[in-house]
Amino acid sequence: MAVSPTEAINAFKRAQSLGSEGISAPEGPKTGTFAEMLKSASKDMLETGRAAENATAAAIAGEADVTDVVMAVTNAETTLQTVVAVRDRVMAAYQEILRMPI
Repeated sequence: MAVSPTEAINAFKRAQSLGSEGISAPEGPKTGTFAEMLKSASKDMLETGRAAENATAAAIAGEADVTDVVMAVTNAETTLQTVVAVRDRVMAAYQEILRMPI
């Protein structure tokens, strides 16, 4: 994809006209305990699963589009894969700690 110099200049001018009000810095890391972070992540995971179930039920009732159902189920599947990957890493770290000599 080639960008012409004119398009680049115009894009730069549009970005420049935004000034500081159009661009905001990302939030810093949230403070809290590890337990709070795990609780929040598990709550988000459950909400994603419930959304997929609701979308599937709506599709069966003929009230939802197939594309919405596929997106909801894909999001739930990705979330589950992430949770399983994190669990595996935590278990591997725990086993490594158990193997450490005292």
